[in-house]
Formats: sequence, C-alpha cells, structure tokens
Amino acid sequence: MPVDPQIQALLDKGTGVPATHTLTVAEARRQYEARVAIMAPPAQVAKVGERRIAGPAGPLRLRIYTPAGAGPFPLMVFFHGSGFVLCSLDTHDGMCRNLCAGIGCVVVSVDYRLAPEHKFPAGTDDCLAATRWAAAHAGEIDADPTRILVAGDSAGGTMAAVTALRARDEGGPELCGQLLLYPVTDYHTPGTPSYVENGEGYGLTRDTMVWFWRHYLADAGQATHPHAAPLRATELRGLPPALVMSAEYDPLRDEAECYGARLKAAGVPATITRRSGMNHGFLFWVGLVDGAGSAMAEACAWARRALAAGMM
Repeated sequence: MPVDPQIQALLDKGTGVPATHTLTVAEARRQYEARVAIMAPPAQVAKVGERRIAGPAGPLRLRIYTPAGAGPFPLMVFFHGSGFVLCSLDTHDGMCRNLCAGIGCVVVSVDYRLAPEHKFPAGTDDCLAATRWAAAHAGEIDADPTRILVAGDSAGGTMAAVTALRARDEGGPELCGQLLLYPVTDYHTPGTPSYVENGEGYGLTRDTMVWFWRHYLADAGQATHPHAAPLRATELRGLPPALVMSAEYDPLRDEAECYGARLKAAGVPATITRRSGMNHGFLFWVGLVDGAGSAMAEACAWARRALAAGMM
C-alpha cells in the first residue's frame, strides 16, 4: 500500500531538516531529543522512578515504570533505539509509558552506553547487566522474576535480540519473550532489497545507517560478530519466543523479517508482522498516527500472551 497519509504528513513536515549523516554526533543528538516536544501525550502509569546500579564500567542509570494495580507485575527490560549513537531515556519515555500501561508490566528502561564514546560491545554489556539486575532485584520493584521479557526498537531491538542470545549462552536469566520492534539485525553491506527500495525518502536512510555503523564499530570486521549483528548468529535454537515487527517503508524491513524467519526455522515460536504503510520509527507517533496505535496494541497483546505463557 502507499505510505500512510499520516506518516507522509510527518515526513513532509521534516522536509528541509538536515539528514542525520550530515551532522556531528552532538547536533544529531539535539535533533533527536527535540522530537519529544511534538509527540502525543502517552498513557498514564502509576509511578516512575530512577535507580543507579553498578554496571560493567561504572554506574548504570535505569528508569522504572510501574503500572496501576496490585503487583507483583510481569517485567520488561527495555532498550531504546538509537542507531547505537543517539536517543535516551527521555526520547523513549512515552513509548515506555505506553508499553507499561498497555501490558500491565513494570518496565525497566536502560540508559546503556552509546557510541562513538563507547563502541561495541559496551552497550550490549550494559543491557545484559541491567537485565540480570532486574531479575535479581525484581522484588524491590514489585515485579515477578519468573516473568521477564526483553524489548527494544531499532538498535534497541538489536540489544534485545543480543541480550536474549547472551542470556541463553551465558547463564541467564531465563526470558519469556523478546519484543523486537523494527530491529537492526545485520550490517549495511551487502544489504537487502529493502535497503535499495527504502534507502531514502522515508525518514531513516541507508546513508544514515552507514553513519551509525561507522560510529558503533571499531572496525568493519566486527560486523560479523553475532553480538553486533544477530542475524549472523549460527545457532538460534533455544531462544525465547519473539514478536518481530517490521515496517513496509523501512530500509531494515527485510533484515528484521529474515531474523524472524530464521528464529522460526530454528524452532523458536516467532511471529513476524509487517505494518503496512509505516516507516522506521513509527511507534514514536502513537496518538498521532492511527497505524502506530494499532501496532502498539498488537505489541502489547503479544507481550501479555508471552508473559502469561511464562507462568505455566
């Protein structure tokens, strides 16, 4: 189908905004943080607080969202999108509130280290450490340590997929699911057909993905490591159930769907859903774009089912 008219209107408003790959890192960060002012008000939650925990290389900041009702609640550890370089707890505050209220779970949002100051694998180490902390301290945050899933959008989806891989291979914790929202799963070269079809004109571009990867990796040889590009993992058996959500007009569409297909081929219960008319990052626009609202509802419904199955 054509680009959703509400998405197109947002793209039109961005005409003339400098492309990310033409900016310095500091300029790009300011540009992305400015998006918060134009997002719709998110869902209401009962409580939001912050904690600092001991991370692999110093204090690690977490923002913890608690839904209304009586706990202990299921637990989601969330990793924000960023291209490994941008965004923050603040850019994804609304998304975390919507997930917290829509699922009825505690959400622990992780302020993992970003490139280029902290290159691969620093962020992945932080995400695993935060997940282990959340599991070990679930009682302190009114959460159930037996019902945990990881989640993330874009590069945060990479972090969620890699955390699931590392939890399987490196001693836990046990996860009920992985919610991968238009994730980065592979390097930009050789790329997929969607890198050509959607490489420019729909927000995220191929040139920006090259910029992100250049900042993230110390050298291109690291792109074959499965903790950088989970699609390169040789063994996907034994991973938790997954929802892989892609967007029709996203350069990353095909690699996201390919990862979901590989999970299914490995015997992992995986749902692959392509959101027609949407572009990369559309879940920022819940409350402004109808398709984003229905996608958020779909993601929350899947997460509720995955967490309920974890109780059995």
